[in-house]
Amino acid sequence: MAEDPFVAASRDDEARLIERLVAHDERAFYSLVRAYERRVFALVLRMVGDRAEAEDLAQEVFVQVFRSVALFRGDSKLSTWIFRIAVNLCKNRNKYLRIHRADAQQPLEGDEGSALVQNGASTTGQVARPDEMMAGRQVEQIVQRAILELEPSFRECLLLRDVEDMSYEEIASVTGLPEGTVKSRIHRARAQLRDIVEGALGEKIK
Repeated sequence: MAEDPFVAASRDDEARLIERLVAHDERAFYSLVRAYERRVFALVLRMVGDRAEAEDLAQEVFVQVFRSVALFRGDSKLSTWIFRIAVNLCKNRNKYLRIHRADAQQPLEGDEGSALVQNGASTTGQVARPDEMMAGRQVEQIVQRAILELEPSFRECLLLRDVEDMSYEEIASVTGLPEGTVKSRIHRARAQLRDIVEGALGEKIK
């Protein structure tokens, strides 16, 4: 079967970008940041739940990318490798926060949780709206808080799947988990999220 020329061209472009990054080409680095900064920041914010922490971590992601790109073996897509760095930094930071500042997590700001609300059929299950007085924005805030209550390893798999729209194979590469474990954690995360959201909605209308 002939190779898709678009895929080949994309791979060639990525290889050239990596070469420029290894050579410490600053323009290549800024191009990389522009291409990924929004997605990296959004993922980090959802994982740590604090905007100031997320801003610092997102910057650290790209610092590590620039420092370590020479070690990139090319056994995954560059984007997958970048998200792997982001996820690992978030894991380490969350461990630190749990130890030193147990109450550090705050509700997310803005509409960062909206993708999970929009994908509600797959993520939150059939969460019934209590009545028309429950505005969509309130539901989003409840979902955002519920995401932060998930067990961290479940949360990262859920976000990579339902927000970043990664395949199970890509998530396995990012997290270092077997695909079967990834699927199991996503399934359990969705169930946990559904229970938390439904419980919060029930409390809201009491």
